[in-house]
Amino acid sequence: MGEMRIHPLRLDGRHGEEKREEIRRVFHQTFSLNESLYEHLHGDAAWFTQAISLRHPLIFYFGHTATFYTNKFLVAGLIDQHLDADLESIFAVGVDEMSWDDLDETHYDWPSVERVRPYRNQVREMVDGVISRLPLDLPITWDSPWWAVLMGIEHENIHIETSSVLIRQLPLDRVRPVAAFTPEPLAPAAEALPGNPLLPVAGGRVQLGKADDDLHYGWDNEYGSHQQELQDFAASQHLVSNGEFLSFVEDGGYREARWWGEEGDEWRRFTHTEHPSFWVPSPAGWRLRLIAEERPMPWNWPVEVNYHEAAAFCRWKSAQLGKKIRLPSEDEWRRLRDLSGLANHDSWGELAPAQIGLAHGASPCPVDRYQHGAFYDVVGNVWQWTETPIYPFDGFRVHPYYDDFTVPTFDQRHNLMKGGSFISLGNETQTEARYAFRRHFFQHAGFRYVASDNALPETPVYETDTAVAQYCHFHFGPDYFGVANYAQAIADLALRAWGDRPLRRALDIGCSVGRSSFALARGAEQVTGIDFSTRFVQVAARLQEKGRFPYAITEEGELQSHQWADLSTLGLAETAARCQFVQGDACNLKPMHRDFDLVLAANLIDRLSDPAQFLRDMAERIVPGGLLVLSSPYTWLEDFTPRERWIGGVRQDGESRNTLQGLRAILGSHFDLQPGFPQDLPFVIRETARKYQHSIAQVTVWQRRS
Repeated sequence: MGEMRIHPLRLDGRHGEEKREEIRRVFHQTFSLNESLYEHLHGDAAWFTQAISLRHPLIFYFGHTATFYTNKFLVAGLIDQHLDADLESIFAVGVDEMSWDDLDETHYDWPSVERVRPYRNQVREMVDGVISRLPLDLPITWDSPWWAVLMGIEHENIHIETSSVLIRQLPLDRVRPVAAFTPEPLAPAAEALPGNPLLPVAGGRVQLGKADDDLHYGWDNEYGSHQQELQDFAASQHLVSNGEFLSFVEDGGYREARWWGEEGDEWRRFTHTEHPSFWVPSPAGWRLRLIAEERPMPWNWPVEVNYHEAAAFCRWKSAQLGKKIRLPSEDEWRRLRDLSGLANHDSWGELAPAQIGLAHGASPCPVDRYQHGAFYDVVGNVWQWTETPIYPFDGFRVHPYYDDFTVPTFDQRHNLMKGGSFISLGNETQTEARYAFRRHFFQHAGFRYVASDNALPETPVYETDTAVAQYCHFHFGPDYFGVANYAQAIADLALRAWGDRPLRRALDIGCSVGRSSFALARGAEQVTGIDFSTRFVQVAARLQEKGRFPYAITEEGELQSHQWADLSTLGLAETAARCQFVQGDACNLKPMHRDFDLVLAANLIDRLSDPAQFLRDMAERIVPGGLLVLSSPYTWLEDFTPRERWIGGVRQDGESRNTLQGLRAILGSHFDLQPGFPQDLPFVIRETARKYQHSIAQVTVWQRRS
């Protein structure tokens, strides 16, 4: 083998129909390769076993990559209905856990493999049909509906890699070898361990970021521009091998807090780890766990660790060498890449010049095999941790089809990995690829180290995404023009409507960044806040965890001011622990979200694709005697709701039908409108220092009949 398993796509081409067939071929190759990965699972139990407590079982990821196509095609307008709403609710969103101990599996009722396989076949047929009929103009651009197709392919590539890690973490008796993922052949005898000298790297300017007209697919964080002038530094010639890392293990590195840093030491003590995750102790000596087998430790292969382990080794190495050693920054890795002499990824042709793209086997290989200039494994073999938390380049913007792909990771808790691994495909092989994971996350990832006086980049702290920052200010900023804070006011109104009865469970659907949920928690024992946007939910979760959240709002033009959302100053900190925040679709809630005493849907119904479906669903989710509190300015727009699904603001049979009439018609069979309603509740949204939206929502409160 020598050629990458799936050749990377370009956005241009000579003829549209040739490109259409190329995309079709790559889609089916990727979809099938992912399915063949799951042939590793031995026995039904393997599908439902959590490889680690921080991740769902493999059945979730088997369905998730198919559901991604359906959900993104709905957003892009390429299809107009779900294929299987139940499965697409269960498989919609993965988990990027807040800490290493917070994934709760008790509420998931996973479907059988026999149910998911036909669903994947349905999705395959649907995507093939879209590829067949969708008009195609070249080159494909960010604004093209074809972007959703390419997004689905690249999303599948990501999960081929991350799922292979989970399979690697399953008990060995739950997996079996698969021919499509054969590892590097076992060496007949122990190979010599190469030395790892620090070699000089000439300084210079690095330029990062994709241009809008780049001819390769990119994720949102890759676009924009960043440049940095680097001074000379030195870098280890090879990735750190298992053999080199062994010295750290044998010197008691995992038992000494001084090497680990505050966050790393918390992880070390919580997990009680004493060696790299894929190392297996045995009476005959160390062994290495691969995807579906163990073998005697190949000491000249790269060690695979998380960021905390890599950073701890560097601190220990500094003491051994008497000089400051650390992980490279993203900029320093890019300098190595620029000096490597490697061509662009789509011109590698028949022989991939690295252990990448499954071109040379489904495992790492010796660290002195693939030379790139003066260094080895500048790309490929295993991902390389950097010291750089992911941050947005100048000019960053989110893609409307996937607006929470990257923004939730701009939290200084996700560090970039560079270079790709033996199983990286497609976008992951690009020079501009930017993937970041939480520092305790395990991937096929290792590291090299540098001795450098270059300053590490200052990554942004303040939330700068316009929509998120604007809603932070709407929820947690000051009042304007004498109008009370809307999120607080609607929550207070809901609690007054509930009265003095014990309030057990409340749901804040469309919770945005969480102010109304925190306010409800002052009167409810438990509040679930749900929003469609992971970006918003992440803010609420960070506030709950830290009590404060920084954001930047626009004053005028490109001028901004920095603000803080602070629960303590608003009197919301004491009961914040009563809240839980999750991502979800109001029109397709998970079955576990039910039996609520009070449901608040503030400024939501005129932003739903099917508001009538949502309202009818509430009869099954609110207990008898419970309340449904609705507020909305009734700004019906086809951007959010197809006109045929508006429940008001239309003429019907020649007569005007307003939204209140529509609410009565839909809710009347199960709910009673409470006396004193509807009421008007004004709100003000600040856009800039001199531009505000002043709106008036109508509030109705409905009681569920027995």
